[in-house]
Amino acid sequence: MSKYIAGVDEVGRGPLVGDVVTAAVILDPNNPIEGLTDSKKLSEKKRKTLSAEIKQKALAWAIGRATPAEIDKLNILHATMLAMTRAVDNLLLTPDFVLVDGNRLPPWSYAAEAVVKGDSLHPEISAASILAKVERDNDMLELDKQYPAYGFAAHKGYPTKAHFAALADNGVLSCYRKSFKPVQALLTAAESSVTTKG
Repeated sequence: MSKYIAGVDEVGRGPLVGDVVTAAVILDPNNPIEGLTDSKKLSEKKRKTLSAEIKQKALAWAIGRATPAEIDKLNILHATMLAMTRAVDNLLLTPDFVLVDGNRLPPWSYAAEAVVKGDSLHPEISAASILAKVERDNDMLELDKQYPAYGFAAHKGYPTKAHFAALADNGVLSCYRKSFKPVQALLTAAESSVTTKG
């Protein structure tokens, strides 16, 4: 019997806003998918096409998340590990082995290996990186519809110049990660101006 090998990757450790999103994928060796690679090397259009194909052809796939509140409570590394665990736990098939992109493994009971640059080396991790990226980008497009002044569709929540300007003009939303330094600094400044006025 062939082993079920799951690939796991995350997207969204660096942004100031939204969930950190992870995906776990068990590919079907009898139904290969052409063009799998690190999601960052693909165009948005290609990622979307591959994401649909992965969901159709994989033996199992799942998304895991950790919220901004969990990130603030646990820190981004531990929240990412939690999201990875949730993704693997959500798979409809239990993997025999898990390949995780990066140099850290979550504290779980699965037989696993951390692989640096794994999203370019293992198709299972490439597939997970594509699903996670498309999922998180969709989160940002939804946020953009709700709060057009922030420019989420363009910067995807990452700390860009335009994002900082929008944040300074419009203030910190509840979906921001309050423990991240730029957000913390704005909240502190807003508090001190209220105190001064008071």
